[in-house]
Amino acid sequence: MPKGEGKVVAQNKKANHDYFIEETFEAGIVLQGTEIKSIRAGRVNLKDSFARIQKGEVFIYNMHISTYEQGNRYNHDPLRERKLLLHRKQINKLIGETKEAGYALVPLKMYLKDGYAKVLIGLGKGKKKYDKREDLKKKEAKREIEKAFKARQQM
Repeated sequence: MPKGEGKVVAQNKKANHDYFIEETFEAGIVLQGTEIKSIRAGRVNLKDSFARIQKGEVFIYNMHISTYEQGNRYNHDPLRERKLLLHRKQINKLIGETKEAGYALVPLKMYLKDGYAKVLIGLGKGKKKYDKREDLKKKEAKREIEKAFKARQQM
């Protein structure tokens, strides 16, 4: 199965609006006890999350995995930092790329692949305000064309 495919649990739709995604990496994630049960239930939010490299390892921050209802005292902290599992070559490449100004590691989506939780992280360069406006104009124009085409076919 190619990277980025599987049962999608959560997506970060704002990432494509705020960043030009240049490259993507599939990473495993280190989880605690009840976290995988919450993920399988779809109780994950990637909205404000980001990734950083510290001491040669990649960590994801602000990813909210809700507590599991039947977890009682074994529950986890919903916003704790979690380690991402990548190959050494990939981490070294990311270290070099993120040293450049304007680049960030952004989680794009979380999915289940062969029973394991995976995170698709993207190397993104921040968009300026005018880039965002231009994307919205293109999206609106495309929507208008689709609408006109659909109306014409119904006649």
